[in-house]
Amino acid sequence: MGLLDGKAAIVTGSARGIGRATAELFASEGAKVLINDLDADVAEQAASEIDGETAVHAGDLTQPEAADKLVAAGVDAFGAVDIVVNNAGYTWDSVAHKMTDEQFQAMLDIHTIVPFRVARALAPHWREAAKNERNEGKEVFRKIVNVSSTSGMMGNAGQVNYSAAKMAVVGFTKTLAKEWGQFKINVNAVAFGFVETRLTAAKEQGGEMTSPTGEKIELGIPEQMRAMASAIIPLGRPATPEEASAPILFLASPLANYVHGQTLNVTGGMFGGMYT
Repeated sequence: MGLLDGKAAIVTGSARGIGRATAELFASEGAKVLINDLDADVAEQAASEIDGETAVHAGDLTQPEAADKLVAAGVDAFGAVDIVVNNAGYTWDSVAHKMTDEQFQAMLDIHTIVPFRVARALAPHWREAAKNERNEGKEVFRKIVNVSSTSGMMGNAGQVNYSAAKMAVVGFTKTLAKEWGQFKINVNAVAFGFVETRLTAAKEQGGEMTSPTGEKIELGIPEQMRAMASAIIPLGRPATPEEASAPILFLASPLANYVHGQTLNVTGGMFGGMYT
């Protein structure tokens, strides 16, 4: 028996990194998983490599109708959707006085507006089903897990755009939890610290990605800063994507049916900022 037997999940940004590890873990626990990525080829490859029932929906989630199409794809593939993990995102760093409007807006679009639109697209499916279940005296829990960051919780120099967007995720999570708790829709977030992904690899490796608008964005963190970050983590190292996926599984599972409106810090004990 798996924790997610009989459930269907959408995990955005699930062809790589934390999203990929989450999709693999969900599948191993019995869930059917919709794999999503900006790059269709990478999404198809990930789906083919995951041991379990998968479907694929690729494309730019920041487009106005994309969230509706994503949810529709999940319902079409699996008949219903029970869990959504809003994980898709990237970083586009700069100090505040050099940051462009495009950079700032891009982070709000992918990290804040997309999860909102996904939730709105879920509403007619989940709210009506919950009303019927309530009339029948049933409790059926559905799950939204939003991905935030310690940059949003405590700020991070060079990431005023990303930090603002990720803190907005926390406000969105808490508000939606208050609105949708009556429908037994658990809405929670995880705030990750340093996790080993292509976004946090050594900058010296020269990694880059293409944004939805076609911009070439350098990825990674200078090796010296990576070493400093590891030094202030009590556990002494960054998390693996697999370690990051486990708390998402917890929040998406029946084990967390009474966990609601929370932001779980997953940091290896690292806290540093304007409050602790």
